[in-house]
Amino acid sequence: MDTATSRTDAVVDAYLSTWNCSDPAARSELLDRFWTEDASYVDPMAEGNGRDALAAIMSAVGRQFPGFTFSLIGTPDAHHQHIRFQWGLGAEGDEPVVIGFDVLSTDTDGRIGRVIGFLDKVPS
Repeated sequence: MDTATSRTDAVVDAYLSTWNCSDPAARSELLDRFWTEDASYVDPMAEGNGRDALAAIMSAVGRQFPGFTFSLIGTPDAHHQHIRFQWGLGAEGDEPVVIGFDVLSTDTDGRIGRVIGFLDKVPS
């Protein structure tokens, strides 16, 4: 595995770990460590700017889908400071009930600064 691939994998892992964290204090630590202070997030159902807004969005999703986790589907693709990948949300070991596709932009230190999300499959 080359350095760029391992860096990409580390960013995606940090991203998914932040979404999967249910403890507010631990999530705040992840946001502080892996996300820029002015990070932004937008998808068809939510939009937020700054770590507090992101934490609120993540908490709301956790309340809407208790016990579900985000997992990587396939292999991330990256160039320059941008990463795209598909993810699934569901109970561990089950078919995801939500599938999405995100594009992350990072700063020069590899911290997540901008996320643009698309939803490919949502429950009716």
